[in-house]
Amino acid sequence: MTYKITQDGKFVKRSFTPEEALDIIRKQGVKFVDLQFTDVPGRLRHVSIPSEMMQQKMFTDGVAKLDGSSVKGFVEIYESDMLLVPDSSTFGMVPWLDEGVKTARFICDVKVGYGAGRFGRDPRHVAQTAEAKIREAGFTDSLWGPEVEFFVFDSATWDVNDPFSSSFRISSRESANESRGTNFPIRFKDGYYPAQPVDTLSDYRGTCVNYLREGFGVLCNAHHHEVATAGQCEIDMYRDELVTMADSTMTYKFVTKNVASRMGMIASTMPKPIFGDNAVGMHIHSSMWSSGRNAFFDPGEPYAEISQTARYYIGGIMEHSRALTAIVDPTTNSYHRLVPGYEAPVYIAWSKMNRSANVRIPAYEKGSEGAKRVEFRTPDPSCNPYLAFAAITAAGLDGIRKKTEPGDPVDEDIYKLTPEKRREKKVGELPGSLKEAVESLKSDSAFLQGIFPNDLVEVMEELEMEAYRSVAARPHPYEFYMYFDL
Repeated sequence: MTYKITQDGKFVKRSFTPEEALDIIRKQGVKFVDLQFTDVPGRLRHVSIPSEMMQQKMFTDGVAKLDGSSVKGFVEIYESDMLLVPDSSTFGMVPWLDEGVKTARFICDVKVGYGAGRFGRDPRHVAQTAEAKIREAGFTDSLWGPEVEFFVFDSATWDVNDPFSSSFRISSRESANESRGTNFPIRFKDGYYPAQPVDTLSDYRGTCVNYLREGFGVLCNAHHHEVATAGQCEIDMYRDELVTMADSTMTYKFVTKNVASRMGMIASTMPKPIFGDNAVGMHIHSSMWSSGRNAFFDPGEPYAEISQTARYYIGGIMEHSRALTAIVDPTTNSYHRLVPGYEAPVYIAWSKMNRSANVRIPAYEKGSEGAKRVEFRTPDPSCNPYLAFAAITAAGLDGIRKKTEPGDPVDEDIYKLTPEKRREKKVGELPGSLKEAVESLKSDSAFLQGIFPNDLVEVMEELEMEAYRSVAARPHPYEFYMYFDL
């Protein structure tokens, strides 16, 4: 893989043609080709075919290998025949596999069978539609940079099948509650940037960065331990365009989970697996560009050097923040993260530095056009990145189209404001549960039209309410502590 960073700070990686990809597969003795795609909830799925079966026409006609009725959120049993169309620009080599099973990888688009064209609910298609809408709105491109956090544990077990018992247990060599050999425990909320040997996962993260770069052309600009105890990690990917970054985010999850597994550990982007410490988030940075100039940058604006376009974009995200949570925080566990006291945003407000607001303008550098962007702090990494980036785009473009003002910035710790002060400053509040988030989306989904098919929004709402009811119907262990003696 080769890549470069242009003068205006954009990351450009080599994009392979079908002919080039097939030539590499042949010359390097590749045994299998992995065809990957993403379902509606955001899980990566794949089918592997022997390399000799790959033909150039598959890059246009597709591979007839998909039963869409077996994929969550796709189609019913009577409309199941679908095709996977590999995108040659996503070509990569799975770097941890032995020569005997040497495997290439393509991310695929999904087509409906019998010549019916692209599948509307394919999350990658939704992201591609959002990218087209950005161009229709007068921008030439956009740049995206998600901060994907995750946990790496030594083990995780759970038991939910016994109606008389429900439990889980997590083990970590870094845990403040465990003592493991020569390792130093990390105290709760004290895991930010510790040096080795306190940080036991530096080599693991470095291996992930190498595999991302060398196997898949995903450039990273930093890796570090995060705030929580027990293996909270972050690897920062260098910014890229919308669909490419969504592809990279799925590749990131693929790599971090496989490297952990091969090292005898387990990686997870479940938002809040540990009570009493920080959860994992996925703060998403975005900016819109026109012919090499950042449309969000205005050096003459005194507060945060942001343009009026950026203000409208922020206004759109804030107006639709409650509905967005159903897409960017799509699990019941997400709402254990969105509580005060753990750096996760609970309130709808914006500021240039304030991490208690859900929209922030990073202000590390002054006068830097390339670095100017909007940070949306609400999402967590359990979301489907194709759908999350597309939904944020829809909200931001809606704000630009309607000229939605975000109001005054809030430069105070919002957690410490009284309810009266929050009302005075017009600070809203994010949903407190997945059910509340879905209800918000049901009442505010018009901004998604033109990017999200209506039936996809309905399927997402159904899947999330099914998950909510499944959890709500089961007794919780903590309820025994609170109520068993009543």
